Amino acid sequence: MASIIINKSTTEDLEIIQNLGRQTFYETFAESNSEGAMKTYLDKSFSTEKVRSELNNPDSYFFIAWEEDIPVGYLKLNSGPAQTELQDDTSLEIERIYVKKSHHGQKVGQLLYDKAMEVAQSLNKNYLWLGVWEKNLRALSFYRKNGFEEFGSHTFTLGDDDQTDLMMKKTLG
Repeated sequence: MASIIINKSTTEDLEIIQNLGRQTFYETFAESNSEGAMKTYLDKSFSTEKVRSELNNPDSYFFIAWEEDIPVGYLKLNSGPAQTELQDDTSLEIERIYVKKSHHGQKVGQLLYDKAMEVAQSLNKNYLWLGVWEKNLRALSFYRKNGFEEFGSHTFTLGDDDQTDLMMKKTLG
């Protein structure tokens, strides 16, 4: 495996973020959800307008993992009012760590997580938090291994299906 480089994204990376987002979300969740629900979610969540707005938000941070000139994963972080729920100024949300299935088990997710830790420390945050689907055992294991603990749950609706996301956080010392 070639070395992985993590670069901060700009609006020029919009199509890369869209394509990575669609591909990785589909690879991870398609077998557990209807095709219609997946299409609706992907069209809404990765529309050009939505991704452009997120990339232009000064409280959101995107990073792409590159293997040579191929994007293999990305990270989306939210601070302050950009956070999807808590909106605590002392926290940083990891909204997404998405890695192509072809690169699972190759430490790309860990490198993206390490970047999240670096950003949290540079912004003097007290803790990191995230929501992860209760049936995404791979992700739950990853976050627990990295010191996250559950503190609650919320409902994530995909199509007509209400799913439970576990809320997890890690206090930074």
